[in-house]
Amino acid sequence: MKKQGHPDYNFVVFKDFSTGFSFLTRSTQKSNDTVKWEDGKDYPVIEVEISSSSHPFFTGTQKLVDTAGRIEKFKKKYAKKA
Repeated sequence: MKKQGHPDYNFVVFKDFSTGFSFLTRSTQKSNDTVKWEDGKDYPVIEVEISSSSHPFFTGTQKLVDTAGRIEKFKKKYAKKA
């Protein structure tokens, strides 16, 4: 592969902020935040909303999350005007 035109492929920690689950992998994504991993090294950390530890397909449980009243906002926005 040519060196020019390809992004850097480095180790990154992805952290599920809803469950606290973290895993180390390689990615081209960058982050200014860092975290100390189990091996004692600092790695960039990227927070994600859903991972295998919180997704209903992998956990087998359904979780109803209504953040900031999304249902009420939807009903208010699309309510029939009298």
